[in-house]
Amino acid sequence: MKQVLIVVAILGATLHAHPTAADGPPVTRATVASVVNLWVTKIEQLTVPAADALPEALYAFAPTTGEFAGVRTFGEQVKHLAAANYQLAAKALGEEPPEGTRNESAPPSVKTKLDIMAYLKGSFDTLHRAAASLTIQNVETAIAARNETESALGLIIDALAHAQNHYGQMVEYLRMNRIVPPASR
Repeated sequence: MKQVLIVVAILGATLHAHPTAADGPPVTRATVASVVNLWVTKIEQLTVPAADALPEALYAFAPTTGEFAGVRTFGEQVKHLAAANYQLAAKALGEEPPEGTRNESAPPSVKTKLDIMAYLKGSFDTLHRAAASLTIQNVETAIAARNETESALGLIIDALAHAQNHYGQMVEYLRMNRIVPPASR
């Protein structure tokens, strides 16, 4: 909860900034929803192209040399990231994630690269809806999550931090397959 309060303070400072540009037209006032949604977009713009950059034939790739025993394949990384997005965003919205999504795992029907990409894109659509639902009035509303209390903002921040972690792993897998990540081109 302490982390959420820090983020709320930062958002508050952002939201109360002067709403006009000195040398131009009025600047649209930022809202909690617009600030958080911008971050959802930024992380989506990294992860979706990275997931798409690896050919389907390599979605079963997992490193085998070094300390990589038992790690997820590339496809499993992407499905895990998407499942977590769905679960955290759904919790923030007071909804259920897609059928079969549980324990940060995708439904068994999500198998091909096409399926995985659609599932990933849908998870970001749900995160965008969750971000859009944020207001100054509800940003600190308590939501029971696992064995703790969280807020919608905290759940979305958790999803974004988690996605960023897995993006880093996806970049490593891409580079191990001699593919330059799209954001680095």
